[in-house]
Formats: sequence, structure tokens, C-alpha cells
Amino acid sequence: MFIDLLKRYPVWLLPALAVVWWLVYGQLQHWSVAVVTQLGITPDTPLFDALSFFFYDVPKILLLLLAITFVMGIVNSYFTPEKTSALLSGKHEGVGNVMASLLGIVTPFCSCSAVPLFVGFLQAGVPLGVTFSFLIAAPMVNEIALVLLFGLFGWHIAVLYLSMGLLIAVVAGFVIGKLNMEAQLEDWVQKLRTVESGIETTKMQFSQRIEKGIETVKETVGKVWLYVVFGIAIGAAIHGYVPAEAMTPWLGSDWWSVPLAVILGVPLYANAAGVIPIVDALMAKGAALGTVLALMMSVIALSLPELIILRKVLKPRLIATFVGVVASGILLVGYVFNMVL
Repeated sequence: MFIDLLKRYPVWLLPALAVVWWLVYGQLQHWSVAVVTQLGITPDTPLFDALSFFFYDVPKILLLLLAITFVMGIVNSYFTPEKTSALLSGKHEGVGNVMASLLGIVTPFCSCSAVPLFVGFLQAGVPLGVTFSFLIAAPMVNEIALVLLFGLFGWHIAVLYLSMGLLIAVVAGFVIGKLNMEAQLEDWVQKLRTVESGIETTKMQFSQRIEKGIETVKETVGKVWLYVVFGIAIGAAIHGYVPAEAMTPWLGSDWWSVPLAVILGVPLYANAAGVIPIVDALMAKGAALGTVLALMMSVIALSLPELIILRKVLKPRLIATFVGVVASGILLVGYVFNMVL
């Protein structure tokens, strides 16, 4: 019934919900300490630190996810796959790479689910390099990653990550486009005839967009909440029990730490919601920010399942080029973060 009221009276219910959200969010730190204290755990012990971390970060991240997925669900109602494809088709490299990267931020696709859309873009006549910009930006610079980085590290880290992620997507797509590697697409992809994508012309009422936001919350949070809890549990264990000196030698700011992080990240598969809490815990133990962000970006943007799916679409040479260009960009991000922060 409450959801029905929200759909009917969003003008006054949305601000009220925002106020309630803000009040609850502001009390989480106090609440987490109170809960652990009530459990009778001795303060200043590894278990106390781990549980405080867990009981603070779980509701904090879930509240952020609820808010951002609701807002982005409304935003995404303006960007169907057909509209996205139509916006990118016919665009020249450069402008097209920038547009594709920006669209990648606001469209709800992970690294694996973006691959079928990648094929659809090629079928609709979108240039190869432009499609790669979208394929890179969609999982790596998504709204979940940005809101989690904002919540855990502050706006300056989130903005810097956004800027560097977009730079990787734009430059990598542009470089791949200039290499003229269309022949490295699998034969069945090359034979796809260009078709005109249908664009939905039906106007949605704002109440329908509210409904879309609610559906996005149910779908997205329903899929990632377990990853969030699991990731935070790992982060809590690291926070409470792993000595700081165990992290620094491997994930420090040495020149070899960033390439090692990228190599370690590729075989793993997780989304931003699961990996960023671990990044937070590693940071608290003295790991260098650029190094752990390089680990995170390689997990998200160069995951092994994505590469396996891409093999059905791309020949090995183009996959190797894609991995090389993106990995080079991630290395650059790691080194830049380690130098400036």
C-alpha cells in the first residue's frame, strides 16, 4: 500500500522519505557501536573492531544502494537499449567515444550483461571503437561504484575515479577504433546486417518512472545485497584481524604492486558492491589507494567471465588488444592515485 501511495503522491512523499533516509544514515555510526557494546564484546579488541565495521558498513552501503538505484532507475527509464543504440549509431570516433562512455555510467549493465548489447551496437552500425568505450565504462564507472566510493572515501576520491575511469574508456575505445580491427570480429558478427533500431516513442508518466525506480531497487538490490554482506564480512575480518604489516609489502606503492594487483584481479569475478568494501578494509590496513583501486578496476572491467563471453564475439587478437589497452589504463590510474594521494 505504501508503494501505491508513493506512485500516486511522489511530490510530497519523496522529500519525506529523503529526510527519513538522511536521519537514519546519520545515526549509523552510533548505532553500530551500541549494538556491539550490547553484545558484551570487549572494546578495543579485534572482534569488537570487526563487528563494529560490519554493523556500520552493511546498513550504510545498503542505504546508499537503495537511494542510488531508485534514482538511477528513474534516470534509466529515459535510456532504453534501443535509444542508447540510436544515440551512438552514426557518431564519429571521438565524440562517439565520449558519448558512449557517458552513457555507460547511467545504463545498468555489468561487464557480462553489456556484451549482448555490445553485439547489438555493432549490428546497428555503431563503430567498433565506440562500442568498446561503452563496454569499458558500463561496468567500471557505474553508479554503484561511484556511490560506494563516495560513501567510503568521500567525494574527491569518487570524482577522481570517475574522471580516470572515463578517460580509460574514451582513450581505450578511441585507440581500438584507430587500429581498424573490424576483421578481428568473429565471422558471424561481421555478417550481421545493419538494422535500424526501434525507438520507443511512448511517453512515460512520472508515476511510471517512479515504478521503474522501485523495480530497479528490487532487481538490483535483490541481486547484489548478498555480495555486499559477503564483501563487508571479508572486509570486517581484514579490518579486525589482519595486521597492517601483512598488507603493506604486497599492496603498497612500489612500482610492481600495481601490476601485481591487476594480475590478481583478472581471474576474480565480483561486482562493485562486493569488492569495494574489501578495498575499504585493505585501505584501513595501509594498502595504497591506487594499488587497491587497480585491483578493483581489473576485477570489474577485465573479469574472466566477461573475457570468456567476449571470445564468442571477438577473435583472440582483438581480445588481447582490448585487455592490453584497458590494463594499461588501469595501471595508469593506479600509479596516478599513488602519486597524488
